[in-house]
Amino acid sequence: MINIKEDEDLHVLNHSCAHLLAQAVKHLYKDAKFWVGPVIEDGFYYDIDLGDQVVKEEDLPAIEKEMKKIAKDGKKIIRHEISKEEALEMFKDDPYKIDLISNMDEENTVISCYSQGDFTDLCRGPHIDTVKELKYFKLLKVSGAYWKGDANNKMLQRIYGICFRSEEDLNKYLEFLEEAKKRDHKKLGKELELFMISEYGPGFPFFLKNGMIIRNLLESFWYEEHTKEGYEFIKTPIMLNKELWELSGHWFNYRENMYTSEIDDKTFAIKPMNCPGGMLVYKNSLHSYKDLPLRVGELGQVHRHEASGALNGLFRVRTFTQDDAHLFMREDQIEEEVIRLINFIDRIYSIFGLTYDIELSTRPEEKYIGSLEVWEKSEKVLQEACHKAGHDCKINPGDGAFYGPKLDFHIKDSLGRVWQCGTIQLDMNLPERFDLTYVDADGSKKRPIMLHRVIFGSIERFMGILIEHYAGAFPLWLSPVQINIIPVNNEAHLEYAKEVFEMFDKNKFRVKLDDRNEKLSYKMRESQTKKIPLTIIIGDNEMNNHMVSYREFGSQETKTLSVEEFIKKVADCIDSKAYNL
Repeated sequence: MINIKEDEDLHVLNHSCAHLLAQAVKHLYKDAKFWVGPVIEDGFYYDIDLGDQVVKEEDLPAIEKEMKKIAKDGKKIIRHEISKEEALEMFKDDPYKIDLISNMDEENTVISCYSQGDFTDLCRGPHIDTVKELKYFKLLKVSGAYWKGDANNKMLQRIYGICFRSEEDLNKYLEFLEEAKKRDHKKLGKELELFMISEYGPGFPFFLKNGMIIRNLLESFWYEEHTKEGYEFIKTPIMLNKELWELSGHWFNYRENMYTSEIDDKTFAIKPMNCPGGMLVYKNSLHSYKDLPLRVGELGQVHRHEASGALNGLFRVRTFTQDDAHLFMREDQIEEEVIRLINFIDRIYSIFGLTYDIELSTRPEEKYIGSLEVWEKSEKVLQEACHKAGHDCKINPGDGAFYGPKLDFHIKDSLGRVWQCGTIQLDMNLPERFDLTYVDADGSKKRPIMLHRVIFGSIERFMGILIEHYAGAFPLWLSPVQINIIPVNNEAHLEYAKEVFEMFDKNKFRVKLDDRNEKLSYKMRESQTKKIPLTIIIGDNEMNNHMVSYREFGSQETKTLSVEEFIKKVADCIDSKAYNL
């Protein structure tokens, strides 16, 4: 999927289209006032104050029609450079533009704006030459957005759109959006009985029977794979004393996102991160250089207060389970451990059919701890480990945490959408704050090097990504129901269908027998609707020859095997975690 912000031509085109949108809105809504209209990864938007009027989805075609009319007129887009005083006079009737101008650097005596026909907007540019170039655009949706993102400010109306150079590119993108709608994890979560959100707990998901099967399988898989990699496992409390969060720094830097309670006249906080608890576990015993590297994993439930407007299914919630691990090591072990981690993450993602890119976030310009020498050394180690593991990494300058650089893993799903999941983060802060040490070969105390890392990111979000990646049709090993058995005629075939069911059940397959008195065609369609990987049809031929006939999800082809052959084939597929037979 293309990133509009990173494509120079599309960036300019979409920003110009945002101005076209604003001009059309001004024609149709005379009292409209405008805040900002930036380019985003998937197009553009404009935040608009329409007073008492409200734009709805059904109003977008009328705005598009006006945009096309303006574009057809073909006015040139002209840049003007004016003084701050002239700008304040020009936009005196628009308080939002006045706010922007007033907050500009006093030294910036020249302000740019762009005009197209009867419309002028404050803007740095650049823009295309003429509105005639804006032919292939689409307004996508409308939502509310607080001015400056502050819930205490007025709610503005945000109109989203996208623009391309060709009709073919626009149509391809609209087709992509339609496919993405079908894969919406909130919609599929309801249809497939995976999870729900209640008004009694916004941002606190309820996992339903099928969702719990998937969740438990993911967690079991996580434990199995980490055991192979030499991890040990812990569980830390969900609520800890405020003093711990002061020691970790979270109380001063993250307090507004933390939930608290009073216990025995003391303030406790529900953990927003697992790390401080992990530090206490490390400090609970003495460590020798021979014990390192120490790999400690925790599926830890955390709580963070998110704004209600940001909540989104399983993607943005207020409680989630991070697949955390904290690795403690000597300095000479960093490269080897990072290489091992990258290979481990690669193995996990490949099982789900996910590809990825790696990004190295380096030292922030300001507000960082540690010496420049240590930062440069740490960044170099991460970069070289990446290359030695056979991967390139894109540099993301200045985006590291204040306590250390990090490698971020951006996975790509089946639609080419990018999700940030895995992270390997070097931490120079917590080992110092918690005075973590190990005894070196010479008997002296040394500070361990520490890595934080997640692979899924969180169980909840990763499940949401998988729902959309697979469009709800999970691979056989992960599917809540793996096999659906349908007898052609209950009177003639139900007894044999029950025998087959019992054999599959003994082999620990997740199997269902559909013995309802409904038409075969109806039950077959429903099996497809529920996205069950394997549907077995039991008729005379199957019953008389101890066979099963089956269809895989999405296929019209029916295959026939002996029961024993089928059981082996299914077991091998589950063991290998292949997508299908």
